[in-house]
Amino acid sequence: MDCKELSAPYLTDDLVVEILSRLPFKSFSRFKCVCKAWFDFSFDPHYSQKLPKVPTGFFYQDRHNSAIQLVNLSKHDEGIDGTLSFLPGYEHLELVDCCNGLVLCEYKSNYTSADIFRLVVCNPATREWRILPDTRRKADEFYYTTKLGFNPLQFPHFYVFKFHQKRGPYNFVFGVSQLEIFSSSKSTWLVDSCLWNLENNDISVNGRPHVFIDGFLHVHTDRDVLVLEKLETTSMGIPPRNWTIKLPLHRVDCFLDHCVRGCLGQYSGILHYAVAERDGCTILVWSHDYYDPDGWTVSHRLSMRDAFGRDDFVHYEDGWLWTCNYEIIAFDLERELPDPEPVYDDEAMETDES
Repeated sequence: MDCKELSAPYLTDDLVVEILSRLPFKSFSRFKCVCKAWFDFSFDPHYSQKLPKVPTGFFYQDRHNSAIQLVNLSKHDEGIDGTLSFLPGYEHLELVDCCNGLVLCEYKSNYTSADIFRLVVCNPATREWRILPDTRRKADEFYYTTKLGFNPLQFPHFYVFKFHQKRGPYNFVFGVSQLEIFSSSKSTWLVDSCLWNLENNDISVNGRPHVFIDGFLHVHTDRDVLVLEKLETTSMGIPPRNWTIKLPLHRVDCFLDHCVRGCLGQYSGILHYAVAERDGCTILVWSHDYYDPDGWTVSHRLSMRDAFGRDDFVHYEDGWLWTCNYEIIAFDLERELPDPEPVYDDEAMETDES
């Protein structure tokens, strides 16, 4: 039954949205799943700002305290259990990653063998959870970086990506040698060794925030963005395709400079990248065009002096190696903010060349 046909003779779209806007987020999420017209309102530029928003916040864990905590940034507390106390043995959890409402943790206790990876994915809002099949680790030979991918608006399944990176002398990381992918639809791990070859054996995935858009995983490497696509094929035992996107403001000394401080994000399904200019006084937010290999354009600027009343955050040593007193860990372009300073193509070109 089409709810649009039932409501159209009596209520306009404006009135329907006005009613839906008064619902708690959880109720709205349930209702829009059974009515396509209500679901479409979420993607309408005019109506989406009026509808209940996804609760926002971030999880953190002190290295010296095993308790996981949630900082809730929503206007209304949704009663989310930020300590994950609904999980068995939650006091032994180590926070690994988060993505669109799901949380990835690893069990670490005296009862878990040191060479075992035991991961659990949970939804703090619904208190549902799932323990993944154990995998092996060789801590003396490899460094592991694990990412979670999930987009409930497009795919019902989640993915977990575990990058194996060869560890060298003095803990130097040589690059990704193997990738393990878990799909909740298949319930098994798929091993992919195709990332290790003569051309990209220096790809080293770091712990910077990643982005999951339209089923594409975007992760930071030391110099660019590694993209994995066609993840649905993993359920058939076929590894995903991969390629890299060069970051804006890329420099030869990127490892010691901009790429360490930059942060990936997304807005309206488009990949964005926030990074400080060389003087650290301004943060540039770049928008990427997939149809143009070098398609980065500046969409927003943030003046540190306007935001914090000062801009003396960057210090140089020996005239070239910089240290910065702030780090970009996330950015949100969907909140209501003043209109950004307009950016023209010639300004973007000048920034790119500096």
